[in-house]
Amino acid sequence: MMHFEFPAMGTNVEAWGVEDTGQALRSWFEQVEDVCSRFRPGSELSRLNCDPSPTVALDGTLRAAIEAGARARYLTGGLVDIGVGSAVRAWGYDRSFEVVTDLAHAPEGASQGDWRLSGSLLHRSRGVILDLGGIAKGWCCDQAVEAGLAAVVSAGGDLRSRHPDTTASLVDPAGEVVARLHVGTGALATSSTGRRRWRVGDTEVSHLIDPRTMEPVDSPVVSASVLAESAVDAEAGAKAVLLLGAEGLEWASEQAWIAAAVVLWHDGSIFGTPGMYVAA
Repeated sequence: MMHFEFPAMGTNVEAWGVEDTGQALRSWFEQVEDVCSRFRPGSELSRLNCDPSPTVALDGTLRAAIEAGARARYLTGGLVDIGVGSAVRAWGYDRSFEVVTDLAHAPEGASQGDWRLSGSLLHRSRGVILDLGGIAKGWCCDQAVEAGLAAVVSAGGDLRSRHPDTTASLVDPAGEVVARLHVGTGALATSSTGRRRWRVGDTEVSHLIDPRTMEPVDSPVVSASVLAESAVDAEAGAKAVLLLGAEGLEWASEQAWIAAAVVLWHDGSIFGTPGMYVAA
């Protein structure tokens, strides 16, 4: 298969396909980033977050991406919530990560507002900021594969495949391969606190916000990976497992939409859901 590789959405995108669709795939990622990026002032998401209206009509790509976010919140019982954007900003991740700087003091508590979709209408309370982040990347991978732009697409920890022999390597924060998983026809997502880190006062924090506290997650799990039918579902599952920490794998084993999950513990140990085969 042909191999494509290019930067997009603040990460590296890799794809494999039987036809030369690299330019179409790159254009698709650029289109989604131009709509869903919170770092581009002119993106549709940035304009939405600046609009004070409590109810806004959505359409096109932005509506579909926010619908994916609503699905993630539903599947995880609120553990994964795109409505934590105000906390993400308050804790210092208010620009592309390569230019994020340390903060001298922790911010005052950010409040979690409410948002919901009703058809094409987005209803939200005052101050709610949406952060599509990994959900948009996962959705972008899903749509690319479903549209036939590639057989396998991987972007920043989210992978979607329609090739039965697809496998993926899991790496630790140092970049060392710790396991290989068979993905096949489906999706894999990994959520990690090991890379995007900076200091706030005397504490090192990560980019992942726990909606229960509106603060950076505090978990013994360094990274969590989930296999599911779609990259959006896998992304939601991986984040939820990491947020749940010691209870994450038990929760994952109870979710019919999660095929399997594996976690890398803070001491380097690897654990999986019952029946999960991990070849280190």
